[in-house]
Amino acid sequence: MTLCIRSQKRNLPWAARISQVRTLWVEKEPEKTLSAEPSARRGIPDATVARLPEYLRALTGLAERGITSVSSEELATAAGVRSAKLRKDLSHLGSYGVRGVGYEVDHLAYQISRELGLTQDWPVAIIGMGNLGHALAAYSGFATRGFRVVALLDQDASLHGQEIAGIAVQPMDTLGSLVSDEGLAIGVIATPAASAQGVCDQLVAAGVRSILNFAPCVLVVPEGVDVRKVDLSTELQILAFHEQRKALAAQGALDVAAVVSG
Repeated sequence: MTLCIRSQKRNLPWAARISQVRTLWVEKEPEKTLSAEPSARRGIPDATVARLPEYLRALTGLAERGITSVSSEELATAAGVRSAKLRKDLSHLGSYGVRGVGYEVDHLAYQISRELGLTQDWPVAIIGMGNLGHALAAYSGFATRGFRVVALLDQDASLHGQEIAGIAVQPMDTLGSLVSDEGLAIGVIATPAASAQGVCDQLVAAGVRSILNFAPCVLVVPEGVDVRKVDLSTELQILAFHEQRKALAAQGALDVAAVVSG
C-alpha cells in the first residue's frame, strides 16, 4: 500500500488529510500506530518541540512530491538541521525509522502532527485589523496547517461588519461567545504595542489560554497561559548584527591583504 499525501489533497483541511493517513496506518499496521501514545512517553524538550514544525514542513513537501520514504540525512537537510540532532529529536516521539531505509514520510508526518496537536483543527481569532491583521487574515497557510480562523476582531467600531478574506470583523465583546460557541483556543494579537496588553487581558478573561503576539512588547499573563512572540524588528536587528560582522571581517581581510602586498 502506498501512503502519500498527494498534491491533489492540498486543499483538504490539515486535520482531514492527517486523519486519512491515520486511517490507512491503523488498517495496515495497528500495532505500529498505537505503539507510542503521547501519554506513554516522557516530556519532550522545548527545543525539540520548536523544531518539530520544521520537520513537518519538510515532510509535507516530500509527500506532495510523491516521495514515500526519506533518510535521516535527507530529512535533516530539508529541515536545515544536523542529522544527529534530527534523530535525537525524533527519538522523543518513538522509534519510527528503519535502519538502512529511513522514515516513511506519511507515517512520520502523522506522528509529528499528533504530537503537535494537529490531528484536529484549532479555532483561531485575529485581533487588530490594521495592515498586519489584514495580511494574517488573508494568509491561506493557517487552514492548510490545522488552524481555522473563526473570527476577526477590532475595537474600532467603524470596521465592524467589514469583510476581510470572507470574514466579518466583530467587536471585542464577542470574545466570550466565541470561546463558548466556537471553542476559540488561540488568539493572535496584531495590534500596536500600546493596545496589546489590554487585548491580552480580554483574551485571558474570556478563557483563551494560548496567544501569539505580533506586537513589539512583552505581555504579562497569569500562570497557565502560553504566549509566543513574533517580533519582526528584533529579527531584522539580529540580521543587521550578522551583516555588520561579515562586513567588518571582509574589511579586515582587505586591510591584511593591503599590508601584505605593501
